[in-house]
This record gives sequence, structure tokens and C-alpha cells, in this order.
Amino acid sequence: MNEEIQALQNNKTWSIVPLPPNKQPIGCKWVYKVKYKPDGTVERYKARRDIVKLPELIMGENQHVCKLHKSLYGLKQASRQWFLKLSSALQAGGFTQSWSDYSMFIRKFQDKVTVLLVYVDDVIIAGNNLQDIEATKQFLAGRFKLRDMGTLHYFFGIEVARSRQGIVLSQRKYALEVLEDAGFLGAKPSKYPIDQNLVLTKDDGVLLQDASQYRRLVGRLIYLTITRPDLVYAVHILSQYMDKPRQPHLEAAYRVLRYVKHTPGQGILLPSHGHLELTAYCDADWARCKDTRRSTTGYCLFLGKAPVSWKSKKQGTVSRSSAEAEYRSMATTCCEITWILALLRDLHVNHKEAVQLFCDNKAAIHIASNPVFHERTKHIDIDCHVVREKVQRGLVKPIHVRTNEQTADLFTKPLGLKQLIALLGKLGVINIHTNLRGSIKERNQN
Repeated sequence: MNEEIQALQNNKTWSIVPLPPNKQPIGCKWVYKVKYKPDGTVERYKARRDIVKLPELIMGENQHVCKLHKSLYGLKQASRQWFLKLSSALQAGGFTQSWSDYSMFIRKFQDKVTVLLVYVDDVIIAGNNLQDIEATKQFLAGRFKLRDMGTLHYFFGIEVARSRQGIVLSQRKYALEVLEDAGFLGAKPSKYPIDQNLVLTKDDGVLLQDASQYRRLVGRLIYLTITRPDLVYAVHILSQYMDKPRQPHLEAAYRVLRYVKHTPGQGILLPSHGHLELTAYCDADWARCKDTRRSTTGYCLFLGKAPVSWKSKKQGTVSRSSAEAEYRSMATTCCEITWILALLRDLHVNHKEAVQLFCDNKAAIHIASNPVFHERTKHIDIDCHVVREKVQRGLVKPIHVRTNEQTADLFTKPLGLKQLIALLGKLGVINIHTNLRGSIKERNQN
């Protein structure tokens, strides 16, 4: 608390003045937080001043108050003003702001590339030259009071492990916290995140009297999907019933928890070898939703052998054929490919070849390659333009893949154990807490 007060005074955040007549002061409070390491041990104790709307404020006998000159935590413009100050300092230091991701700043000089990723007041620095990274730290230290946390190991619940094979991202500590919060640390593990024959609708079962427990659980599971593509489809299904959840929906969420209990340390491997070539898989499950008969879009993108993007989402309109559903999925994937390519350009990665887009529907590939619009494609005219433009410009190359080799199946439908394990191997999903070498060897064989 003393360190926080001293920092605010050093920054000349306020001045002590008498309370002006006919003015109502706002209150403040202390917010305490304990920061933990990935192994659960205490890293440090943190305290900060926060602004709250209180009708009364205890002041001294002389009725003196703090007149703010700068933003504090809790004020609506605090984060905006901080980001403006930080971005201005970075741009003065030779960094340019990415047009694809405004929270990323890049500086390139000759063959040296340094990248900063900003989240509020936390910054991750990466680059290919250690001297340039150290110079960047010194530059920031000269303008801000900062704490150098060293090599990245833990960031907002994401654990980072390094080896010669590559980098593994996982959320084991966060997964165990979710299980503990739900009381499932002693639950029987499950090998599936969702039953293969399960069909959920909005009217099945008894309506939950208190929906807050379900919403909190699904919300925490959504954050867990950052490093767990095996949970994406199941969580996508559960999130559709946040408005009025029922008992079957809660039981399905408990099934996901039992699967997390079986694999708490599972994460994704970003290999240190391989070419920086972007490939994509897209798939659709036609009319999967029983309530609306809308199809489900699923895709995953790889940079070399590293999975960099994946998604499962219900389509906005009803598709009248499986080919139409697949084509809408292809259009959504093309938009993601366009953004990833722009991000790579900002990172000075030159992607010369067309992105291979694998789809298991020949009709959708034929529509993408056919330059003639006809009666059967009028209702998907916009999607046709989106995909066809990318194909004609040479940015995307649609390629047919057999259904049993479609990696994006993981994001469109519940799978059996054998197919689930096979696709997780292709996605680079491993558990470093069990058998890292065996997982990597099996993945390379696949």
C-alpha cells in the first residue's frame, strides 16, 4: 500500500486542496490481490487505489480532498489514456502499430525484429535479437516505472513451457481452479468432452432456478478454449443456452468438467521447426441445430505445423443444402485467412504461396472455382464473391480432402474416441505433464 501511494505521489497524480463549495467528492477504496506463480506459490501481494461511487467520504478535520490531475483505476478513461501514453512512447522509440492488431507494436531494423504485445499495463516482448530486446527494456524503463518479470512463463492463466522441440501453451493451473471452484477435483474423469449421441435443445428438461452457476461455469470454460481446441465444440454448444439454461445443459457442462479432470495439463505445441506456410481446414455440419436448423461452421489454421487459429460457430442463416453450408464455412475461413496474412505482413513474414484451403465437399470447391454465377448460387452471392475473389487473386487455393482426414471435424460435431485422439494429434495437442516425448513422436508420425 505504501509503495502504491508513493508511486501515485511520484507521478503527481493528485494535489491536496480544500473541498470547493457546493462540490460532492467521490470515494475511493483499496483493492487487494495476491499474485500466484503457476505452481501455486505466492509471487507477490498487490494493492491499488480504485475509484468507486460512494455518497460519503471520510476526510480530515480541515475538509481537504485529493484533486486528481491524472487518471486512476476505476475511471472510465483510465485505460484509454494509459494506452495513448504508452503507444506514443513506443512510436517515438521507432515502433509502428499493427493495422491488424492495435495492441501489437513492431520495430524492424535491418534483420532485427522486435515485437511488443500490450494488454492494459502488461507487455510481452519478443524478437530475434537479445540486444535489441534489452535496449527496448531500457527505453521503456526510462519513461515508465516497470517490473521486469524475466522470461515468459505465465501470463493471464496461460503457462509457457520451452524445449528444443518448441513451445507448449497450456492452462493447467487455471483448469484446476475451474475444477476446484465447481467442486469437481474428486470427480470421475471422462475421456470425451461431449457424448457423441447427445442432442441438446432449448426446451428439454427442467429450467434451472439459478442460472448464474451455469453462466459462470461456461464463461470460465470459454477462456479455457484459448489453448484447448478439444473443448471448442462442446463449449460452443453450451454457450447457446446461457439465456435460459436447463438441467440437461448443466449435466453436459459437468461432462466437460470431467473431461478436463482427465486432461488438466493438455495444451498445444508450437514446433520450433517447419516452414512458415499457412494452411487451413474448413468444415460444416449441415442443419446441426435442432432448434433453428442452422449449420455449424468450423475451421482451423496452421502456420507450418503450429495451430494458430480455430473456431466453432453456428451460421447466421439456414442453408438449403450441405454444399451451401460448406461454402459458407469456406467464406468464413477465407476472412480469417485474410486477417492472418495481414498480421504476417505486419510481422515482416513474406507469404508468397497461395494458402491451401482443405475442404471435404467437392461441390463447394467447384462453386469457388467456377467463374459463372447461376440460379443455384444467387442466395449465397456475397459468400461467392468473398471466396472467389481470394481464389482469383491467388491468395487461396481450395483443395479437396477426404472426410476421414478433415481436421476441422473436431469443431463441427462430437467425435468418437479414436477419431478424437487422431485429430488432437494432428492439431498438436499434447500433455507435457504426462509424456512429452511420446506425444511429439506420435504427432510427427501422424
